[in-house]
Amino acid sequence: QVRLVESGGGLVQPGGSLNLSCGASGGIFEIYTMAWYRQAPGKQREMVAQINPDGNTNYADSVKGRFTISRDNAKTTMSLQMDNLKPEDTATYYCYSNRGARTYWGQGTQVTVSL
Repeated sequence: QVRLVESGGGLVQPGGSLNLSCGASGGIFEIYTMAWYRQAPGKQREMVAQINPDGNTNYADSVKGRFTISRDNAKTTMSLQMDNLKPEDTATYYCYSNRGARTYWGQGTQVTVSL
């Protein structure tokens, strides 16, 4: 059983930055695909960024050039550096891990972008 714990959310002004972190335990971290998803009120959960075991990354078009996903296999952590934040980035952000049919989610961390 993999356990994922997010941290780093908060309130930030438009144009500001936040760094989200996800700590993982209970599995072989380096073989899992890791990702960040987000869900805004009244909207479907969407993939923000993904990083594969080989380090390849994918981003939603809406965050390309502003967000950077990374992972540290030795520390079993994943991070999301979010720059130039916009009000439309406001959502609950979830850490996600997957290998085959095994999928795990964190509890979520709130990010609010507002004046």
